[in-house]
Amino acid sequence: MPRLLLLLPTTTYRAADFVVAAERAGAEIIVGSDRRQALADDMGDRALVLPFDQPEAAVEAIVSLNERAPLDAVLAVDDQGVTIAAAASARLGLVASPERAVARTRDKAAQRRRLTAAGLDQPAFRVVPDADAAVRAALEVGFPCVVKPLDRSASQGVLRLDDVGSALHGASRVARIAGEGAPLLVEAFVPGVEVAVEGLVVRGRTAVLAVWDKPDPLDGPTFPETIYVTPSRHPATILRAVQRETARAVTALGLTEGPVHVELRVGDGGQVTVLEVAARSIGGRCSKALRLEGRTSLEDVIVAHALGRPFEGMAHEGPASGVMMLPVVDEGVLDHVDGVEDALAVPGVTAVDLTLSAGSPLVPLPEGDRYLGFIFARALSPGEVELRLRQAAGQLQVRRRPDQAGGGATHSG
Repeated sequence: MPRLLLLLPTTTYRAADFVVAAERAGAEIIVGSDRRQALADDMGDRALVLPFDQPEAAVEAIVSLNERAPLDAVLAVDDQGVTIAAAASARLGLVASPERAVARTRDKAAQRRRLTAAGLDQPAFRVVPDADAAVRAALEVGFPCVVKPLDRSASQGVLRLDDVGSALHGASRVARIAGEGAPLLVEAFVPGVEVAVEGLVVRGRTAVLAVWDKPDPLDGPTFPETIYVTPSRHPATILRAVQRETARAVTALGLTEGPVHVELRVGDGGQVTVLEVAARSIGGRCSKALRLEGRTSLEDVIVAHALGRPFEGMAHEGPASGVMMLPVVDEGVLDHVDGVEDALAVPGVTAVDLTLSAGSPLVPLPEGDRYLGFIFARALSPGEVELRLRQAAGQLQVRRRPDQAGGGATHSG
């Protein structure tokens, strides 16, 4: 039985899906987490506490575990663990992308430099040490522009700046989110509609598993992710360009093995710009919206590849599908959410997963990094999926604690 170490930070939404996929693959699962598991005493070497904020120490702990009982694969499910998994795999002689390549995906400035050097269309950008320098960089890059931390995900800390006034306020706000002494990235705003690619890199070649449309405009000032729908409705010429630029970006960064999630923008003239490459699959619970040939899950494919099993390419199976992430809109404390049963009654809606519990703080973007939940739908066409997701979201009412919301304010999805 192959032994698979899954790096599962306690904040991940994705533990259950990867554990199920590993079980289906017949693997013995070792859980590497940042906190001691409740059943750690019974699990023995199948539970490993790892300091995700100290990569070198985490890698040494994995190497030590391997000396006691050899591992066949180390797989990170979220951004926090990807460089640790790559470094540990290199030490153990396991198949993985080089650590330096994976590290580039965790540094937005390093990505911009690498993609620019490889000749990919990229926005003008500056890397600056603080908020004051960010304002000066915004004037150099030109308005509108975007300021962001170098290492955050889920659109946390990302703000559009439209003029000097918004730059003065917004740069200071993002600097607080990034943390004292953390550099910032200022880049020209790229107009257009967003798409995302789900891919798997095998021996340096990128296989595209799905192209997601993101029909809601992402024009700022914050950039909450909402609807993802596949298959894409873009014409074949655009999709070929999206796949070509995805492969070029993956190659430029030096990624050779494993899942990738790539965000791109398509301009009015069809110009495709790679915004960001992540060395992991789509975040949150969004992967539940994707089913591949043979009703295979995305996690099944990723686990199989990590264990060295053949991959011959898969296509999206069946009708169109999609997910709507529910961003936090108003600040406060969550009391409850009404309308879940009504949302589930919308034709085509397959699930409504709320991920914040009563009493959870509600923190909107750009400071926040958590979503209220996820709605999933399937239908005969992408347009119908989008319609059903919007209808279901319209049934939800978020109730905040009265003492935190000015007498019980609500908002609809």
